Amino acid sequence: MEAPSEFPSVTLSDLAASSSAAPADAVFALDSSGKTRLRFVQTGSVSVGPLVDFDLETAQVFRVGPVDLLCVSEESEGNATDERSFSRAFKVGFKTKDESKGFGIAFEKWKNRSSKDEALLENGSIVPSKSKFDSKIEATSAKMYFHYYGQLLHQQNMLQDFVRTGTYFAAVIENRSDFEGRVVVDVGAGSGILSLFAAQAGAKHVYAVEASEMAEYAQKLISGNPSLGQRITVIKGKVEEVELPEKADILISEPMGTLLVNERMLESYVIARDRFLTPSGKMFPTLGRIHMAPFSDEYLYVEVANKALFWHQQNFFGVDLTPLHGSAFQGYFSQPVVDAFDPRLLVSPPIFHNLDFTRMKEEDLYELDIPLNFIASVGTRVHGLACWFDVLFNGSTVQRWLTTSPGSPTTHWYQLRCVLQQPLYVMAGQQITGRLHLVAHSAQSYTIYLTLSTKTWGPGADQGGVVQTSTGKLELKEPYYRLSQPQAYASDAQPQQQQPQVVQPQDIHQLQDEIDPSLSLEQL
Repeated sequence: MEAPSEFPSVTLSDLAASSSAAPADAVFALDSSGKTRLRFVQTGSVSVGPLVDFDLETAQVFRVGPVDLLCVSEESEGNATDERSFSRAFKVGFKTKDESKGFGIAFEKWKNRSSKDEALLENGSIVPSKSKFDSKIEATSAKMYFHYYGQLLHQQNMLQDFVRTGTYFAAVIENRSDFEGRVVVDVGAGSGILSLFAAQAGAKHVYAVEASEMAEYAQKLISGNPSLGQRITVIKGKVEEVELPEKADILISEPMGTLLVNERMLESYVIARDRFLTPSGKMFPTLGRIHMAPFSDEYLYVEVANKALFWHQQNFFGVDLTPLHGSAFQGYFSQPVVDAFDPRLLVSPPIFHNLDFTRMKEEDLYELDIPLNFIASVGTRVHGLACWFDVLFNGSTVQRWLTTSPGSPTTHWYQLRCVLQQPLYVMAGQQITGRLHLVAHSAQSYTIYLTLSTKTWGPGADQGGVVQTSTGKLELKEPYYRLSQPQAYASDAQPQQQQPQVVQPQDIHQLQDEIDPSLSLEQL
């Protein structure tokens, strides 16, 4: 049986009684049935019956002072037909902050004791608590995620995205004044390329934090560039867990996933801000925008719907597959489509939703609820909602945008489309309303709930009444990568939103020359 954890010489006060605080020893242990208990016993008399006995399944602990905690437990009395519940609360006092902190850690550890491989508490020791990342992300998902980004071929795919890498390079070098003589933290450093960019811009020191095995490759790359590497320290670990010797003046990161939020790294970026960034520090990128517009694409709709035709066979080696056709049909429409599409497929001008990385809370990313309101530009069938994103590097000298919009140079993020099972019919000038609701889950992604509705339109119509509504539930983690389709560009006939400033190849070469004429783009 697991050894108890003891915290001797605490003080215990029953808030329901008028008696003064009494000395006691706190003991976390298992009872004979295997349940976790918190018992307060008379000091030095562990073998004597407890003064107070908490069931940790119903107990909670709250901090009420630097060295004081409040333990609350739900109790019940009465018989099965007349059972009444109430709460018991005791104030627990400690001599030092470390003892109070250790007790809180032990409380959470014993309360959450569930898996046989969980680290055990040694008697009276203080152990680190489960990190915020581990508490909200499935271990299997995290393992696959870090394995993926620990491989050079995937880092190469991102580095070869010229729009991505070139825009980051330009944003850093053009804003040299933000980096010169400053401390920089690279959140999720990957290969270390952004850390090297920051060093090129004159950073005093860069801490490259990377949790995957890529940290070893980053160290090798940085060591191979000694003129820059001497100002870069690679730290292997999660930003939720590592400790740094100093605060940062700049955070730089590439935390964007499909639809901006996939993989939930933006939460780590915000946590790094709260842990490491000085109050006046800058974040690169500074804010993000999710853009949305309804689209019409008959070919795509038919392509998705036809995937389920396999399950329409009534004699597949003597087996009728049709009982599964409906489920298969729904399954294919639950996959967001990732591809590069022609912006002329958009039915109305797009709207966008802002995410300010400098101000938002981590919890704001657990759920995004975005109202939708569009005016159709043409009469057509609406097959769903198209989405893309851009991010702003708000430098002191230059404000640079990285965009993934349709019609702009393609990135490895492409664009994303949510296809509805039931298309909507609209006329030019007709209003389209709805809701895009994203709910985060522990597999490092989001479930998408989409609703689109058309409203009455035209003279004499009952204004505001809903004519037709279509809904969809999609899984952002399981997209359909439709990447073999050709990229088309918008014609002048279709009005488009104003495009953010995008870095061009000639700009990069010019910036390189300003650093060192001997460098070439290939050397980066």
